[in-house]
Amino acid sequence: MKIYNYKWLLLLLVGVVTGCSSDDDSGTIIVEPGEYTSGSADFSHYVALGNSLTAGLTDGTLFLAGQQNSLPNILAEQFELTGGGEFTQPLINDNIGGLLLGGNVIQEPRLFFNGSGPQRLTATPTTEITSTLSGPFNNMGVPGAKSFHLLAPGYGNVAGVATGQSNPYFVRFASSPATTVLADAVAQDPTFFSLWIGNNDVLSYATSGGVGVDQTGNFDPSTYGSNDITDPNVFAQVYSTLLDALTANGADGVVANIPNVTSLPYFTTVPRKPVPLDATTAAALNNGYAQYNGGLQLALANNLINAEEAQARMISFAEGQNAVVIEDENLTNLSALGIPSYRMVTDEDLIVLTAASFIGTTAGDNPQMINGVSVPLADKWVLTKAEQEEVLQATAAYNQTIESLAEAKGLAFVDVNSILVQLADSEVAFDEYFLNSKLVFGGAFSLDGVHPTARGYAYLANKFIAAINETYNSNLPPVKAVDYNVIYPSSM
Repeated sequence: MKIYNYKWLLLLLVGVVTGCSSDDDSGTIIVEPGEYTSGSADFSHYVALGNSLTAGLTDGTLFLAGQQNSLPNILAEQFELTGGGEFTQPLINDNIGGLLLGGNVIQEPRLFFNGSGPQRLTATPTTEITSTLSGPFNNMGVPGAKSFHLLAPGYGNVAGVATGQSNPYFVRFASSPATTVLADAVAQDPTFFSLWIGNNDVLSYATSGGVGVDQTGNFDPSTYGSNDITDPNVFAQVYSTLLDALTANGADGVVANIPNVTSLPYFTTVPRKPVPLDATTAAALNNGYAQYNGGLQLALANNLINAEEAQARMISFAEGQNAVVIEDENLTNLSALGIPSYRMVTDEDLIVLTAASFIGTTAGDNPQMINGVSVPLADKWVLTKAEQEEVLQATAAYNQTIESLAEAKGLAFVDVNSILVQLADSEVAFDEYFLNSKLVFGGAFSLDGVHPTARGYAYLANKFIAAINETYNSNLPPVKAVDYNVIYPSSM
């Protein structure tokens, strides 16, 4: 049987690189001369709370250069122009990235662009999480944290890393094993704060292809799995608690909502029809699925499924580009008839980025067993329409909470959701460059398909600055696109 292996990197190389620089010199931020004022805000002690987007994660992990270009660090540099104080971060040891626990790698090194596509560095991480840092730190962003994790005692206890009860990044800089992220932030008595949290409350469900549970209606987050969607009422209560604590001593701040994660390159890069077939191979595959299709007709004749579902489950290949076959747990269970829950993806499905590395390759040593074709993709590799709806409903509820509480407390608000929708739908100008949401060449998103590039963080920082200026009558200047890179080289 002849079949063409699908190489995901080819998807990235088709097209023209638009307004995108791959320089690796972050340089020094150049500020236009002028008289700058903080307005009614006090930037003298700025503390940032959040997850990986606050920590500065990019290219699949946290590393030194990425942290130096984190959104809060960019903001802090501008705050210095109006009396802002020192901004400290729990820096990773190097530009390799990744983490060690007892000398064992628990977080892989960063990705780099090898000229054709993303690739992991082959170097070994050097950052040992048991070698704790002395704080406090202004950047309290914790990669992987969900909203309720910021209130969880012991989230920085190394004893809980292996079981997933604690976070290896927070282990490095927690003031004590029993503390919480919020407690360590509030103890610093910030005069100004940023809070960007909630992405992971839906993101882990989405990136796992919906392998999790929508916990809407379950108010006990201690019972949640790592890939579950947080109940919107739990999120609202947690978010209110966070803002009450951060503003208790009169601090001002800026908050941001969360994007519809389904618009990220992680979900939009792999096309719905990624498999090229010649006529002979397509015919052979159709012959292989003939018994399956016949079983569907039998189920239809016995009223076990309706005509619409029978048609949706039929599998048929043709010469040219073809959709992949997937397992869909939402289909009617016909296992009693020996019929699996297979169907081909449609334009409403989203294939996750990580599936691109093996679609079209052989399974084992059998050339007849082709991943995504004769071997259907498991549920975790595809986010179906029904699963997307769960993500979008939760996101909308979270964002309503964020915006309403920001307004109630008079805080600056950034509509990141709308910003990233614009990046996904078209492209935006950032000084002399253009940004869009295409992987690698769009300039906005890093090689992991989820987190921004340094230039992407800088673009968002300008949106934060604009919201701060409007709310507090300050006149902080924006940063320059040219000072922030798009692709980090393999060695720095």
